[in-house]
Amino acid sequence: MDKSLNQKLAELRRDPGADVFILADARDADMAWGVASPGKAWPPRPNGPQHRSLEEYIQEGREIVEQGLIDILLASVSTMSVLAHAEHRFVASPVTPAIRANDTTDIWLARGSSYASERSRPFSTCTLAEAQFGRLGAPDSSTPAVNLGLYSVTFTNDVEHDRETLLAFKQFRADCARAGFRYFLEVFPPNVSCGIGPELLPAYLNDQIARTLAGVAREHRPIFLKIPYLGASWLEELVHYDPSLVIGILGGASGTTFDAFKLVAEAKRHGARAALFGRRIKDAEHPLSFVALLRLVADSRISPEDAVRSYHDALDKRRIPAKRDLAADLELTLPELKAAR
Repeated sequence: MDKSLNQKLAELRRDPGADVFILADARDADMAWGVASPGKAWPPRPNGPQHRSLEEYIQEGREIVEQGLIDILLASVSTMSVLAHAEHRFVASPVTPAIRANDTTDIWLARGSSYASERSRPFSTCTLAEAQFGRLGAPDSSTPAVNLGLYSVTFTNDVEHDRETLLAFKQFRADCARAGFRYFLEVFPPNVSCGIGPELLPAYLNDQIARTLAGVAREHRPIFLKIPYLGASWLEELVHYDPSLVIGILGGASGTTFDAFKLVAEAKRHGARAALFGRRIKDAEHPLSFVALLRLVADSRISPEDAVRSYHDALDKRRIPAKRDLAADLELTLPELKAAR
């Protein structure tokens, strides 16, 4: 089946300002959190485990793919070995499967660990052969079940660490070229104090993105970027600098439902053409209803405010208790969005 991602990327190549928007469910939390990755059960289980099981998390992914409203399902290689390789869930679906291609040390978040408090170091557990074909070793001649991955870099304003990060990225691009593997690039802000004040941090990230991609041939560039939303002016600066770059924003920590819907609407208004939400989807009371309304917001078919109201109506119809009442869920709490008011 034709993939909606490919169709939208083709439209954006023809017209960088095209009214299309790419949505991804970032279901790769098991590469970071461990047992807590699937999120807390909702409604809470008085006499059961606090967190959902990995199988519940994967089952929710199956339902999201079946719904067909997202463009990408991003997951760990382990999850994709089930959904893509064993179950062939994406063959007749418009959804594109993708894997997390590396797991830098700043996302090693095991309970009791302190890795994330140290400068990020590049690392990758999986191989591209595992991602594409579900096994180690040289791939056979069959078509890859998965041929897209997220590669993440974290710059920390330290020459040795950032050089190591860029060398690993260089090797990854070479591996992708040999395997015919596509990728999108996530750029995180420094995970430690690095001598850059908050007022200059967005400029630092934009410059690092521009400088890094200047050394990459166009045919080997990421198909889009995944970056934090640090304000409308900084997003517009990057879009203006290179309109051929498709900019995507990451969802970050869970907040109100209005936070999520408003973030997509504002990012799109200022030039973003993709959003990748992980915790905001999995922590929703009913992820399928949340995604359905997120799709409408992303396609400019409903306002964020009305989407929140419709979401609460959907919860009521399913007799699912809301985590917040409607008034509280209509509050804007994201500092980057509140500052623009």
